[in-house]
Amino acid sequence: MRLLNKYPFLPAISFFAVISFLFCLPGNQFPTGRLFSIPNLDKAIHISFFTTLCLLFSFPLKKKLANVAKIKQWFWIISLTGICYGIAIEFIQKNWIPNRSFELLDIVADSVGCLLALLISYKKLLPAK
Repeated sequence: MRLLNKYPFLPAISFFAVISFLFCLPGNQFPTGRLFSIPNLDKAIHISFFTTLCLLFSFPLKKKLANVAKIKQWFWIISLTGICYGIAIEFIQKNWIPNRSFELLDIVADSVGCLLALLISYKKLLPAK
């Protein structure tokens, strides 16, 4: 717990590193099988990754900032930055990662995840009125 008190964004940064690694894996490195043949499973994974990422960056703000307007501003910044990251990762996959491609629906799923995190942050992380 002391580590989290000293470095409150460590879980978010660690998760960012893990998903960045996964997004940059060549397409032929992914497992195959029944579980991975579920329709739209990859979209659900994108939504969950980006919801988790944005929430992990939002959680520490509740303790760090007292001004509700400032917290809301940061929630928006985190969500918009997450959406930009999702767009960038698609271009990276298209241009530099073997056997990966650009998918517009992945960007939509990433954006849904970021906006879901924004909604959850507003509902659960803002101080009570």
